[in-house]
Amino acid sequence: MKTIKQNRALECGLLYFYIHFVTEVTCFYVINELFKMPVSAWIIALIYDALAFVPQSLFGYYRDLNKRINYGFIGLAMLAIAILLEGFYPSGVYLILLILCLGNVLIHVEGAEATIRSSKGKMAPSAIFVGGGSFGVITGKLCSMYDVPFLAIVFLILSAIPFVLLANEIREDEDRCSDFSYVGTCNKIQVIVYATLIVIIRGYMGYGIPTSWNKTVIQHIIFYFSMGLGKCLGGILIDKIGIRKTATISIIGSIPFLLFGDKLMWLSIIGVAFFSMTMAVTLALLISVLPKKVGLAFGITTIGLFLGSVPIFFIKITDFIYSSIMIVSLSLLCMIMVMKVSRYDSSN
Repeated sequence: MKTIKQNRALECGLLYFYIHFVTEVTCFYVINELFKMPVSAWIIALIYDALAFVPQSLFGYYRDLNKRINYGFIGLAMLAIAILLEGFYPSGVYLILLILCLGNVLIHVEGAEATIRSSKGKMAPSAIFVGGGSFGVITGKLCSMYDVPFLAIVFLILSAIPFVLLANEIREDEDRCSDFSYVGTCNKIQVIVYATLIVIIRGYMGYGIPTSWNKTVIQHIIFYFSMGLGKCLGGILIDKIGIRKTATISIIGSIPFLLFGDKLMWLSIIGVAFFSMTMAVTLALLISVLPKKVGLAFGITTIGLFLGSVPIFFIKITDFIYSSIMIVSLSLLCMIMVMKVSRYDSSN
């Protein structure tokens, strides 16, 4: 029976992998189309990051209180409206952005709720769900680059409806997720602060990774695929070898590959994959201390990502020496914080 439930949880993760993929294809197709309008690209990007990331905590909190409302259907409808507006009324940039971001928020919250609540303390389903986004980002950009008709994206959105229905059948409406136990004997506030700081650092470092090799379309695809694969593997590894070993591979293991992969693609993508595993580590810590508020826990990670991305709009570190110092020092800081609050793997 336990194996059957775990398999169904993985099914839920795979279903939301596709739904998340479709969501990001839509969002980044629209974003890249809006970049063609006479509006500063950085303003569109900043508004998108703010509206797509920050409200997830608020909507996640309300989703925790009322589990009967399926945000997935509403989110898909919002995405369809946004892309139809972009196709027929492209000058309404800010209205399109608002509707697009709201759809993104609702689907992320529903995906987190569905995969976490059905997983019985396992991290693989939610990590697989999150990993789908990276594959969608690059696909959406390519669709815009090669002028795929917007109606084709509408049909892609419609294709996700059966996946939401199937995932809704699998999801278990539990009032708590007490099987998540990845923290040691430490203060709840300390865990939340440390996990959020790690996400902020990860968000900032993600934009500062030296990748001068990343110039062609194929290289862009490989970069995003390695990122998505890393996010999925993070949750799988936590379930297999524990949170501390996974954190060590992700944080410490990525350092040499990130440092010396600036001009060597195959070294760099290994580092990016390792680095991306940290997502599952921080989410596991937050759910462990917020078992009754898993939507809020997921939303905290997205706020952290936004806070980490904001400095990049104003300050970019391009010097190799400064970049190397940043990667090493911030990675070590993250590792110290994980070890302070995480439970020993032998006790998982």
